Amino acid sequence: MRYCTKCVYPSSSAAPLTFDERGVCSGCRVAEQRAQIEWKERRRMLGDLLGQYRGKGKHYDCIVPVSGGKDSYYQTHVATREFGLKVLLVTYHGNNFLPIGQRNLNRMREVFDVDHHILGPSVSTLVKLNRLCFKKMGDMNWHNHCGIFTYPVQAAVRYQVPLIIWGEHGYTDLAGMYSLNDMIEMTAKFRLEHAQRGFDWNDMIEETEGLREQDLLWAKYPSDDELDEVGVRGIYLGNYVDWEANKQTKLMMDLYDWQPSPEPFERTYRRMSNLDDMHENGMHDYLKYVKFGYGRATDHACKDIRAGIMSRDEGVAMVRKYDHVKSRDLDRWLKYVGMTEEEFDRVADTFRDPRVWRRDERGEWVKDNIWD
Repeated sequence: MRYCTKCVYPSSSAAPLTFDERGVCSGCRVAEQRAQIEWKERRRMLGDLLGQYRGKGKHYDCIVPVSGGKDSYYQTHVATREFGLKVLLVTYHGNNFLPIGQRNLNRMREVFDVDHHILGPSVSTLVKLNRLCFKKMGDMNWHNHCGIFTYPVQAAVRYQVPLIIWGEHGYTDLAGMYSLNDMIEMTAKFRLEHAQRGFDWNDMIEETEGLREQDLLWAKYPSDDELDEVGVRGIYLGNYVDWEANKQTKLMMDLYDWQPSPEPFERTYRRMSNLDDMHENGMHDYLKYVKFGYGRATDHACKDIRAGIMSRDEGVAMVRKYDHVKSRDLDRWLKYVGMTEEEFDRVADTFRDPRVWRRDERGEWVKDNIWD
C-alpha cells in the first residue's frame, strides 16, 4: 500500500491513478490544473456548444440525467436558468432512496418547471440484481451504475434528443484518469468497462435468480445505428465550469431549498452526497473498503483537501474515523435480499485485494494504514 503525499488516496484506488516522483497522485495533479484554466473561455465554449443544439432536438434541447442530488440540481440550474434550454430530466430509480433524497428528486420538475421522466424497474428485479451482483462482483449497486448510464441514453434515442448533459467525470475528478484539457465525453466504452465493471445486461440472465431479458429492457444500451441516427452526444459539465461541490451545494440550498441529509452517515462526514440510495454511503461503500482498503470518507477528504478546505492531517483523521465502519444499514439490506450476515461476510471476503489485505497471526484481516 502506498498513499498520496498530498491527499489520502491509496495506490489500490478503484479508479486508476498514478504517482509522480514526489509521491503526488494523478488526481491531485489534475485538480491543480483548475487554477490554470481560463474558465471564462470554457464558459464561452459551453455557450457556443449549447447554441448548436438549441432547437435541434425534436421536443427538447437536451436531456439532463438526475438523481435529485446536489449535482443534479446544479446541472439543471446551469441548463435552464443560465442558458435557457428546454430540458427533459431523466431518472433511473433504484428503489432505495433516502426520504430526503426522494423529497429533493420530487421537487425538481416544480422548481425548474421542466418535464421529468422516471424509470423504476420492478422491485423483485432489483432485489434479484442486488443479490446476484453482490455475489458476482461484490457490488450490490451494479444495477444503479447500469441504469444511470443506460436509461438516459435510451431516452435520448426515444425522444430524439441529441445532447445529454452529465455532471463531472468521476474518474477524472477523483483519480486524474484524464486531463481536464482532454475534454472527455461520455462513451459506451466508459459505461461498460468502468461504470459497469465490464458486465452487461446479458451477463445477468442466468438460472440462479431467474432474470429474463424482458426484466432488463432498461439496461440495454442503444445500438450504434440508433445513436448515429439521432446524433447522441454526452458532455460533462465539469469540463466547462470550475466544479466545486461545496460551493455548488450552498448555492442550490440558497436558490432552491435543496436539503442534505438531516442525519449524519456512519461511514463519511459529508451529508450532501449519495442521497439516492441508502446503502451508497453505507454497505455498498463498506464493500469498497473490504475490496480496496478505503471508502467514501477517503473520497470526500481527497476532494476537500484539493479544494483547500481541509488539511491532509484532518483528512487522515476522517479516514481513520470512518473508513472501517460496518454500518447499520446492513440489517436492512440483508432483510431486503434474504441473506444472513455470516453469508455476507463470507462472500465479501472473496473480493479482498491481496495487494491490500493479509491475515495476521490470529487470522484477522489487516492492512497498511495511512497513519502507520
